[in-house]
Amino acid sequence: MVTGIEIAALALAVVFLLGAARIVQAVRPLLVNAVVGLLVFLVAEWLGVGVQIDWLTLVIVAIGGLPGAILVVLLSVLDVAFVPAVVAALA
Repeated sequence: MVTGIEIAALALAVVFLLGAARIVQAVRPLLVNAVVGLLVFLVAEWLGVGVQIDWLTLVIVAIGGLPGAILVVLLSVLDVAFVPAVVAALA
């Protein structure tokens, strides 16, 4: 026999799963943009353009997608921002 507590637990689990599905659907485009941006950064690194990857660049790429990644690479090439730090070797 099914009790009221079991029905409430099942209803709570269904509500939790529906909420989790909405969160995943909202975050999926940002994750796809971030992955595409990181691939652009890898291609830029392969071509010899260094880009500093930190939380700000990831936010710009996650929100802006491919145009955001191209903007970050362009700003890095022009030495405006996102230029990787070069540590001088002490001899």
